[in-house]
Amino acid sequence: MHQKRNEKRDRKFSKKEKTVRSVEEVTGVVSMTREGYGFLIREGIKEDIFINSRKLRGALHGDRVKVALLSKSRGNRRVEGEVVEILERSKKAFTGILQITGDQAWVITSGKNMPYDISVSTDGLSKENNGMKVAAVVDNWPRRSPYPVGHITDILGKPGDNDTEMHAILSEFSLPYKFSSKVEEAAELIPVKIGEKEIASRRDFRGVPTFTIDPADAKDYDDALSLIKLENGNYEAGVHIADVTYYVKPDSIIDQEALERATSVYLVDRTVPMLPEKLSNNLCSLRPNEDKLCYSAVFEMNEKGKVINRWFGRTIINSDFRFSYEEAQLIIENEAALLKESDEKPVKGGKKNQSEESGNNPLKQEILNLHKLATLLREERFRKGAISFERPEMKVEVDETGKPVSIGSKISKESNWLIEEFMLLANREVASLIGKKPEKEAKTFVYRVHEQPDMDKIADFRSFIHHFGYTMKSVSNGKEFSSELNNLLASAKGKPEESAIEMMALRSMARAKYSTDNLGHYGLAFDYYTHFTSPIRRYPDMMVHRLLDMYLNNAKSQNKGFYEERCKHSSEREQLAAEAERASIKYKMVEFMQDKVGQVFTGTISGITEWGMFVELNTAGTEGVEGLVALRDIKEDYLVYDEESYTLTGKQSHKKFILGEAVKIKVERANLEQKQLDFTLIWEGEIPGFSSGSRDNGKDTRSNTGRNKERNKERNKERNKERGSGKNKRRNSTEEI
Repeated sequence: MHQKRNEKRDRKFSKKEKTVRSVEEVTGVVSMTREGYGFLIREGIKEDIFINSRKLRGALHGDRVKVALLSKSRGNRRVEGEVVEILERSKKAFTGILQITGDQAWVITSGKNMPYDISVSTDGLSKENNGMKVAAVVDNWPRRSPYPVGHITDILGKPGDNDTEMHAILSEFSLPYKFSSKVEEAAELIPVKIGEKEIASRRDFRGVPTFTIDPADAKDYDDALSLIKLENGNYEAGVHIADVTYYVKPDSIIDQEALERATSVYLVDRTVPMLPEKLSNNLCSLRPNEDKLCYSAVFEMNEKGKVINRWFGRTIINSDFRFSYEEAQLIIENEAALLKESDEKPVKGGKKNQSEESGNNPLKQEILNLHKLATLLREERFRKGAISFERPEMKVEVDETGKPVSIGSKISKESNWLIEEFMLLANREVASLIGKKPEKEAKTFVYRVHEQPDMDKIADFRSFIHHFGYTMKSVSNGKEFSSELNNLLASAKGKPEESAIEMMALRSMARAKYSTDNLGHYGLAFDYYTHFTSPIRRYPDMMVHRLLDMYLNNAKSQNKGFYEERCKHSSEREQLAAEAERASIKYKMVEFMQDKVGQVFTGTISGITEWGMFVELNTAGTEGVEGLVALRDIKEDYLVYDEESYTLTGKQSHKKFILGEAVKIKVERANLEQKQLDFTLIWEGEIPGFSSGSRDNGKDTRSNTGRNKERNKERNKERNKERGSGKNKRRNSTEEI
């Protein structure tokens, strides 16, 4: 099999080739396709460079290379280049099936970014390993070898088993799925008991009404809220965050592991934590009726939600109750219904007993008061220009074996907003405490930044929405754009094009990242913002806790370069974790649809490119499942792609397909190995006098054969782009932009 799939490639540079090489050379990372050609991706540059398979010179997906430019961009034609030097081989693993034949072994790869099998040594392998799914890293590609040569980094298990496939996804993105024994042993040595001296050094909140609100299936609770009414009529609201850095000391083996991971990873059926379970689910989990150490942000707020005073420091709490989001939401909704009923129809004999309507939880009033304050904070945030994205969270339910049993989406409600607003408040106030200083006095800090969108991208977006009949006023800055965008999103709410407009709006914006330079957070409309509230799952929050503690104790400004390097690393790991999460969702969606091949569903067009259209199903039970209708599979007409309007128009029928349009499709293929669904379009209506073969006989300069060749060339790369951008739906919070 491997002999058929690999071609011998001579990577010598001929004299003739040298003569056409451009003097201009650039560096970047190779993004490779299953077909064998690639693209050079350069950081901060939108346009990529096409590299023919013969000009990759042994470079593979993820390799850092130097490329000589062979052509310049003309019209719609891509810039082309050839690899002149492989600067660094990627350490990213490729997954595949191990095939052992005598004293030789190969990894038969199946991913979208690897068209070649990998030759590996048989040392350390046994016959039992034959046919197992493995992860392998390429070390080199000898000039006269038909195969790249590498080594196996992990034997993942039997192909098709749920654990094997989830571990394969993690391996694909260079993410770990277990802790070393040394890390686990170090965690077990951490004392559980809190000493009296430590308690005495902290502000004691154990007598203050305190609770957590988390998903019903959560296993760690890293934040809690408290609330009391002060004698002056104001509220004292406490945001209490697990004091992870009390237990995890700088440069310890646990700290080094947490830094390397930088974030917890959330796959469909599991959480891969940043910290060992003893910390994440025990010592640092704010479980009810247990004394827990916290780092807290405490705010005095008036009835209008304005912060009057603030305090930050180490505390000890004892949570009174653990709410699920659903339980907290029920309290809020019942109270709202009760108030509405009392306004519309006075109750004889006095007001109804609220405990009968909203439950008799003793913390009900604290929930309602915090909800009132959160509503005020939210309204103020949007008045100042925060962007109102409300994309649903995709939810795939699996059984105990990991098999998907249902697919749906979850919309955030008031209980989610309650927690979100107080977390945003704490993050904002911590950042402003340290960052809001004269430039000479500003100390090194870790910020969560989101830069304003590029004006050219705003212009492109305004042109895009025009095709749906919407207009936006001309804007001169990001703040004006956010106001216009919120009006647009409100106008499109509930309409077929809503999802497409949200997706394109997200693409017009920069990605949030960590930085020691305070650039503000555009999406939230905050001048100062950080991540302080989740140190169990994010390493930057641990850095923030440590810096805040040092500065509260009058420490000098810390080394900027040291923290900037860690910010960059954390941003990169966060992106890998998001991609792994999306991959696990795609895998389970494809698995869910395997027994539905041949069935017909309704959906809406969620993406359009020059080689196909993506369709997101909306039939009950399959909402959110997305697949591709390839243009080469549409026989009824030749569809012409309009890049400006993101439309496809039939050359003969003049039938137009636009984003958000309802269509019918048939599930054609469900490819688990490549995590993709292929649909065929159910063409609505006949075309008089038109046969499916006529498009191949036309004289259109856009040759169908040529176009299909180009579509096939770019298919995998563009599919990854279209399906990946703006589709991370796990967290609805705009703080994750």
